Amino acid sequence: MKKVNWVLLVLILVGFVIGRFIGTYFSGTFLNYGQSFGLSSPVVLDLGFIILTFGLTIQITIASVIGVIIALVVYRFIR
Repeated sequence: MKKVNWVLLVLILVGFVIGRFIGTYFSGTFLNYGQSFGLSSPVVLDLGFIILTFGLTIQITIASVIGVIIALVVYRFIR
């Protein structure tokens, strides 16, 4: 069974977050161009005694892709 590399996963998530910050800082530029996908409205599951609400939206922009590329380069240097 293949071992999960947690450092790579954390660096990719950090790359997405840093890319999102870069995109919001340069909000009027091409860096915010991207695609959003997921659930447009949350799914509600009412069981009578508990109500569960599920929702997920992912927005991938050019800035987040740049952040992931930087994270992969950093991973390559630390590995």
